[in-house]
Amino acid sequence: MFNTDMAVMEMREVRKDLPCTVTPTKTLLGFDLKFHSGYEVTVPLKELAGNENLLTIIFRVTPLDRKDEPSFFVQRWKVPAVEEEAKGEAFLQGAFDLGEGKYQVDWLMRDRAERVCSFYWDTEAQLNNREKQIEVGVPTSTARPTETEQFREEPAVQRNTKEEPIAVKLLVNFAPQNAKSATLQPYDTSALVSMLRTISRDPRLHRFTVIAFNLQQQRVVYKQEEGDRIDFPKLGEALESLKLGTVDLKRLSQKRGETEFLTELIRTEAGVNKEHLDGLIFAGPKAMLEANVSQETLKEVGDPEFPVFYLNYTLNPQATPWRDAIGTAVKFFKGQEYVISRPRDLWFSVTEIVNRIVKSREGRQQARAVASGN
Repeated sequence: MFNTDMAVMEMREVRKDLPCTVTPTKTLLGFDLKFHSGYEVTVPLKELAGNENLLTIIFRVTPLDRKDEPSFFVQRWKVPAVEEEAKGEAFLQGAFDLGEGKYQVDWLMRDRAERVCSFYWDTEAQLNNREKQIEVGVPTSTARPTETEQFREEPAVQRNTKEEPIAVKLLVNFAPQNAKSATLQPYDTSALVSMLRTISRDPRLHRFTVIAFNLQQQRVVYKQEEGDRIDFPKLGEALESLKLGTVDLKRLSQKRGETEFLTELIRTEAGVNKEHLDGLIFAGPKAMLEANVSQETLKEVGDPEFPVFYLNYTLNPQATPWRDAIGTAVKFFKGQEYVISRPRDLWFSVTEIVNRIVKSREGRQQARAVASGN
């Protein structure tokens, strides 16, 4: 930082030496259970004319209840050669994460000629009365850089070791919200990864089996056998192999290939190792297939003897209000389906799911104790 940078921030006067338009983005709770805030800025290209330039953005985020503990952020952009009479605008943006609280943001941008554009605003990160139980992923009155790596390693969790290990199996359909999309974008995976992280952070759960699959390609992308944590980096590496725009000709020739794939997946994963499993959780966007898994097949799988759940990730539930193929199978197993369209849906659904798994486990243990005469 230059000495003049602090002087500009302290004055809190909007400056346009370097013409630009700054628009703060609304602070919202994300599916990762963190508040996300930020800004968008445009600069006329003709203001950047020349062989090259360097734009430096510095901003300070100060919690109003802890004004002596501000957080500073910096971003830099190298600007390529721009013609003198260039038309249009350059568009830049930045983001940061917040814990609950009220904040003051002091923002400035300067170029190599030390021309300055500055702007200031206040923002608030607040849970409403229905969301007060949610544990936000950033401490109160704290600003942090936005985490850009979705598949980073999850910090260790102190598990409850007083009880026998509780094991869950997670079957996740990694697919875009738009079934016709040829790519799996970061926003497609963010909610699904957040579901896995939220489940894995519950200290009452000990063992995790993860099966990541894609119905369109009719294949299991990644499988992690029972482990004490979910290996997110390896899951991310495996998902890079998804190429949704291409389908194997052999699979394309199968009229109900997706249904057959889902049928075999349920038969394989719900019908084995029942004695070592305490809960089965499906997750993913709506899977509207030409045909559902037949009831005859589901009867062959039999009573899972443990609770079955479905976290149905759909941003617009009203668009497709009817039950999909996975939901139909879960209903057959007398399972529970949860529609996840907002972050709070994820928090409360996972909390209820784990409570039901623990209660079911205790009930089975008591039944076995009675049967053995203890």
